[in-house]
Amino acid sequence: MIGTAARVGVFTESVIREMTRLAAEHGGVNLAQGFPDFPAPAELLEAAARALREGYNQYAITWGAPNFRRALAEKARWFNGIAVDPERNITVTCGATEAMMATLLATVNPGEEVIVFEPFYENYGPDAKLSGAVPRFVPIRLEPGFPFDPDQVRAAVTPKTRAIVVNTPHNPTGKVFSRPELEFIAGLCHQHDLLAITDEVYEHIIYDGLAHTTLAALPGMLERTVIVNSLSKSYSVTGWRVGWTIAPAAIADGIRKVHDFLTVGAAAPLQEAGVTALGFPRRYYTDLAAMYQRKRDTLLGILQEAGFACLAPSGAYYIICDITPLGYDDDYEFTMHLIREVGVAPVPGSSFFHDPASGRHYVRFAFPKREETFDEVRSRLRRLRPRSRATSAPALQPAPRPSVSRPAASGPAAAGRRGRSRR
Repeated sequence: MIGTAARVGVFTESVIREMTRLAAEHGGVNLAQGFPDFPAPAELLEAAARALREGYNQYAITWGAPNFRRALAEKARWFNGIAVDPERNITVTCGATEAMMATLLATVNPGEEVIVFEPFYENYGPDAKLSGAVPRFVPIRLEPGFPFDPDQVRAAVTPKTRAIVVNTPHNPTGKVFSRPELEFIAGLCHQHDLLAITDEVYEHIIYDGLAHTTLAALPGMLERTVIVNSLSKSYSVTGWRVGWTIAPAAIADGIRKVHDFLTVGAAAPLQEAGVTALGFPRRYYTDLAAMYQRKRDTLLGILQEAGFACLAPSGAYYIICDITPLGYDDDYEFTMHLIREVGVAPVPGSSFFHDPASGRHYVRFAFPKREETFDEVRSRLRRLRPRSRATSAPALQPAPRPSVSRPAASGPAAAGRRGRSRR
């Protein structure tokens, strides 16, 4: 019998996509997948339609339309505080997902190690495994501020370590890495000759007066950092799949080679429209953050009223909640109950950990939603009732899982068994 390659056996379909499917099947409100249910800016949509009408329908240059790369370089200058050459440093990709995959394939040899903060965005495990890398996990503590222990990061560095992945603002916690934390990471990169790979797709979605710091802007880091970013989150176009990397020229050359043979190029008319997005006035980004802060506060209030113990995010658009106050100690059992009986879909917290047991008491909710959606969620969650511990499933006999194939083992190797997700 002809089967599949071994490499696809180390991960499964995304848990997030499974929750989206189950939400649709049961008529649930989808707070699992991180996409807005409101339209993108009208100017951006018109720019895309205009680009189609004006004939931007053939291949752009493989590594990105020149005017789009110039606009990216200008925005990197005024917002990120870095000077980059659009001809040598920028590669336009099919979303941040391809940008991360192309970066790992271009920079990490099989058997080399990549440090990843945990909980982590689902893609990082499969990306590492497909590229032949070995992920090494460092925990972020699920408490206010989401701190990590610098000694644990130091201990994760070995002679095989090649890179460290930093996602700030962070999915799924909403942690915003502080400048001192980034300076510590920069020091490790210099000390051990490491590459930093920074996922900054939520750079404009940040709250409470905090500011985004780009690791590449710290002294000596521009030449040892690859920035991964996209249009998806800042401009509410998650389906466009237009992303990019900013990298030192030698690394950019490698990323461009991989990108060329992975996807050839991102959609030409959407790159043209992206020039309009990148030219939005700076007030746009202030208003965007203020809008999402209001949405964060609204959903936080709804979830707390329903009995969840929530950790307030400082960035991105997700809320991590502890389900134990509601009498549950199994994230999958609770998620299936919430979808089937209440009609609201979160993501089980275990999908963000290499050892599922570490996330068993948590779920993640996404809040890029309309006020009408929040009203419906509030109404539905009023049907949620805490249950007594006496009726909870025994800890050693977890409830049946949904149809997603789950990893049978824990530990670093198990991370690769997480499937790709759409944030």
